[in-house]
Amino acid sequence: MSQIVLNKESYLPYEDHMKKTLHVLTEEFNTIRAGRANPKVLDRIAIDYYGVQTPINQVANIQVPEPRMISITPWDPTSLKAIEKAIQASDLGINPNNDGKSLRLVFPPLTEERRKELVKQVNKYAEEAKVAIRNIRRDGIDKFRHHLKNKELTEDGMAEVETNLQKLTDKYIGEIDKAAAAKDKDLMEV
Repeated sequence: MSQIVLNKESYLPYEDHMKKTLHVLTEEFNTIRAGRANPKVLDRIAIDYYGVQTPINQVANIQVPEPRMISITPWDPTSLKAIEKAIQASDLGINPNNDGKSLRLVFPPLTEERRKELVKQVNKYAEEAKVAIRNIRRDGIDKFRHHLKNKELTEDGMAEVETNLQKLTDKYIGEIDKAAAAKDKDLMEV
């Protein structure tokens, strides 16, 4: 049996999964509406465009003319009603103003109660990401335990694996905490 040589590359697949988890969390945070207009809140909203579910940003020009307003001008004027209905059906909680050529979304200042709800949502997303990171660590340790069982890895090597995977886990959980704290701060700003 050949022994496994442990080096930085041994942990790359797990670190890549952890990076992806952090990236997904950041994208989720971008879709949470703060007090300012952010076109990313429209990323999850799609319309039925000629039989295909299409994101709004692929059928319209989206601009932020003022800090609390998003302007949506569809390239195909016939899709204006579909965009309006999709926004009304979404969880944005904003009724678009339709002038016949474009839609305007005016973001009212968030109430204290709504801010607290959004902070809870941020913390829920952060906790789910932490669980995902811990699962990646567990999967890595399980894989290396299999190598230990097959005598391809020594006990000392296994201890090194556990230490290094824990360091990666701590690093990415710290990143998640930082991202969640920044989003909480952003939401609580008046």
